This record gives sequence, structure tokens and C-alpha cells, in this order.
Amino acid sequence: MSFREQFEIPAKYKMWSMILMGVGLVSILAGYFMYGTGDEHHEARFWGTLLYNSVFFLLVVNASMFFICATTMAMGGWQMAFRRVSEAISFAVIPIGIISGVILLALVFGHQHHIYHWLTPGDDKILLGKAGFLNPTFFIVWTSLSIILWIALGAKMRSISKELDSSGPLSVEEGKKYIFKNTIWASLFLVWFGLTVMSTVPWLWLMSIDAHWYSTMYSWYTFASTFVAGIALITLFVIYLKNQGYLELVNDEHLHDLGKFMFAFSIFWTYLWFSQYMLIWYANIPEETVYFKHRVQGPYRGIFFLNLIVNFLAPLLILMRRSSKRNYTLLVFMSVLIICGHWLDFYQMVIASISKDHVEFNFFDFGVAAGFVGLIMWSTGIALGKRSLLAKNHPFFKESIIHHT
Repeated sequence: MSFREQFEIPAKYKMWSMILMGVGLVSILAGYFMYGTGDEHHEARFWGTLLYNSVFFLLVVNASMFFICATTMAMGGWQMAFRRVSEAISFAVIPIGIISGVILLALVFGHQHHIYHWLTPGDDKILLGKAGFLNPTFFIVWTSLSIILWIALGAKMRSISKELDSSGPLSVEEGKKYIFKNTIWASLFLVWFGLTVMSTVPWLWLMSIDAHWYSTMYSWYTFASTFVAGIALITLFVIYLKNQGYLELVNDEHLHDLGKFMFAFSIFWTYLWFSQYMLIWYANIPEETVYFKHRVQGPYRGIFFLNLIVNFLAPLLILMRRSSKRNYTLLVFMSVLIICGHWLDFYQMVIASISKDHVEFNFFDFGVAAGFVGLIMWSTGIALGKRSLLAKNHPFFKESIIHHT
């Protein structure tokens, strides 16, 4: 049988990716004139929107490489039929990582203390006590290292995968060597991912906005949010390519498993959401409840609980059924809903800490998000077109073809 192995970017796909990136640029320019200059509140609104959008979409596309490395370490072969899709999405870490790095470093070099209060600790004993961690030097070094190594290790994983396209079928010994090398580099990525995404990066980039408050679950909460959104993004691209006549070897079994990942990690995210909130509510300690006060009882109450409905109740009720995880329309709907829901979660995580008295939600937020969506479409499309969509020489490729749930 012959398969369509080379992706050709449709004209409409190119057009929409360029339009969305254009909308993003226009929104940033308009937002700068609206919020970028003037009082501290307006500046915080401008930089806060850039911050939560860039960090959210960076962690979402980086989740694709985490998915590849985690399944590699688990010796899982079921995902090989669409592995090149995950690799292509992870390529977006390069442009979004650079943009995010510029924004994060600009916050520190620009001394945006209305975002990060720890930049000007003064006589604040709490901030001074955390100065060993919350200081410009450590922030700059760790942010740079995090993004650079995500890009470098991700590129190495993609280059190892690319070797299969020119090697031809592997012998048993060659296959063992390839799996060993792939596993070593996957483990290195996972170690660095654990040291950054599952621990320090969310503390530095997001939790330090509320520098007097902390949660030991914050990093896991952030990871769960962006990982389930990352799986949803993979699902969208897989279904899109299927509808375009590609990925003929991907079947309902593979989509069912992607649906199970979305369902399972939606529940995992809810477990962390409930645990973090319940423990703080139950203890009722003022220095802990200050984070939830304006989110639960203030102007962000509607967004806070809408977040729970979209990211928990909808996946629970819709994705629980086996047939739902095999229905293209429902999977697309749920994938879009999950991505939008967790983007909304990041909105309240950042903006509710910057503007506590009233909700500001307008075209600026949606426009910047549209720009990042367009950038993901553009970079993923470019990466998909560079190599075969089928990693057919991989030792586990046959396992993916005969995969049955």
C-alpha cells in the first residue's frame, strides 16, 4: 500500500496562520497604546497579558515533547503512527520560547515591579527572606537555561527521529542501539522537564506575582493544565491531518487513547485544583486565603467557577463514554474547549493577581492569543512538511499499526 507521507501545506492553512499572526501583532500594538504607557495599572495589564499568553502556549507546545519522551521511557509504541505530529508541534517551542524569553527578561530588565513585587523588596521581611530565590540574577539565569535546554534537548530528540528516514529498515541489533540512544536522550529531557516545569519555572514566572503567597501544589497544577491542553492540541492536528487524507494508519484506537489522556488528565487537574483550594479554605490562614479571596468572593468569582465547569464537568460528562472518544466531532469540540478552558485558567492565575478589583477581559487578550495560535499553526505546518509523516523504520512502528484498545 502507498501512503501520503509528505505533508503539503494548503493555501488556506497558510492564509489563516498568517492572518492570526497578523491579528496578534496588531493586538500587541493596539494594547501598547491602550495599556503600555501611563500609570502602573495599565502597564501591568499590558505586560500581564503578554506574560500569561506566552507562558501558557510555550508550556502547551513543550508538553508535546514531554509526551514523546514519557512514552519513549515507557517503551510505548502505540503513538508511533502520529509521532511526527507531536514532534512538529514541539518545534513551535523555538519561536514561542524566544518570544517568551524576551518578555520574561524584559519584565526583569525593565524593572516591572508592578508585576514582580520582589524586584523592589524594600524592608519587606517576607520578600527579603525569599531573596535567595527571588532575585533578578537567578531569574535571568534559570529562565534562560530552562528555555535553551528545552529547545536543545527537543531538537536532539527530533534529530534522532529524523535518522530513521535515511537509515532504511533496522536490524535487531541496530534497533536495540537506536532504542537505547532514544531512551537516554528522552530521560535527559524528562529530568530537565522535572527540574523546570514541575518545580521551579511556575514558581518564578507565575507564582512569584503573588510573592507573599505560595502553594506546594502550584507547579503540578500548572503542569496538569498545560499537559492536558497539549494532548488536546495533538488531537486537533491528528484529526486535521486525517481529514486531509494523511495519517492513514491512525485509527479509532489511537484517537480513543488520546481521548483517554484528555479525560484522565482533566480529572488529575481537578484533583489538584480541589486539593489546593480545599486545604487553604479549611486552614483559613489569612496569608494563604488572600490568593483566593478576590477569586472566590470578588469580581473573578464567575471566571473562577466557569473554569471548573469547562475544565472538569465538561470532560467528565462528555469524554466518559467510549463512543465520545471515537467521535471526530466531539473530540475536536472537546479539544478546543479544553485549550480555551485552560487558557482562561492562566488568565485568572495572572490577571487576577495584577488587577484584583475588577475584571478586564477584551479583544487585547483574544488578539494576543490568536497571534500565538497562528504562530503554532505556522511553525507546526513548516515542521510537518520537512519530513515524512510516518516514522516507518522505527522498531515499534508495527506495534502502532496493530494497536488495539
